[in-house]
Amino acid sequence: MANPQRMRVLAELSDGRVHVSELARRLGISRPLLYMHLDRLEKAGLVTGHLELSTDGKAMKYFELAPFELTLTAAIITDAVRASQASGDEPILPAEEQRSQTEEGDR
Repeated sequence: MANPQRMRVLAELSDGRVHVSELARRLGISRPLLYMHLDRLEKAGLVTGHLELSTDGKAMKYFELAPFELTLTAAIITDAVRASQASGDEPILPAEEQRSQTEEGDR
């Protein structure tokens, strides 16, 4: 859940199952990137994927939401933000150091 794209995936799946190619089009992201997010969501138990055969015998992967309930706490939000920062641009600083840097920047 640390990545905003995963929230978008969950929102798109809230209306029911969707084929991977259609989901990628709706979200405006590549299928490889989408598969990475879906894999993490599936491992977390938030979505399930199913292979189905089309009428012409082609394998098609569909995903849908799994039943889940998510408890959101300050600690969970903090962990998610830190995980997002660790994989992104901003350095992770202890709260005291962040305040100190902010105060220095205000001078």
